[in-house]
Amino acid sequence: MHVNDIIQGCLAGDTSCQKQLFDRLSGKMMGVCMRYSRDKMEAEDLLQECFIKVYLNLATYKNDGPFELWVRRIIINTSIKRYHKMSYQNESPSSDFLPERQTSASAHDGILYEELLGLVNELPDGYRVVFNLYAIEGFSHKEIGELLNIKEATSRSQLVKARMVLQEKITKSQKIVI
Repeated sequence: MHVNDIIQGCLAGDTSCQKQLFDRLSGKMMGVCMRYSRDKMEAEDLLQECFIKVYLNLATYKNDGPFELWVRRIIINTSIKRYHKMSYQNESPSSDFLPERQTSASAHDGILYEELLGLVNELPDGYRVVFNLYAIEGFSHKEIGELLNIKEATSRSQLVKARMVLQEKITKSQKIVI
């Protein structure tokens, strides 16, 4: 079934279309959620929250761009709002669960994507959000500053520090494998 047909079904209240939409996009979108979350449980909560927003706002989708990008934008915006809320409440998300670390058989295998994602998730919240927005989502420092209500220079500084911390963590993880 084509995505536009699924969307029309969702708008008509067809629960099987809602399930199809979730099944079609949840894998990719979970990857986005993991980049903005401390752990898998938080990412799953974020994914559920975002899909509820997708269903509630489906009528506003104008079909002027890829639907998947529209959903991704909802996830990014929701993640940024959560980040602001945590910043204002001075709380940090639970770190009881960290992604399982997969070790490579040889030091020459390099770092696996799952390992890198785990290391990114260990970054302090500010570093992690700026790193994801800049390095993965492709936002400029000016856009990041506007989204997070920080100065452009702060965005640059946090990215540099995030890269330094990641580089250090990668070096340490490679030494452990050797």
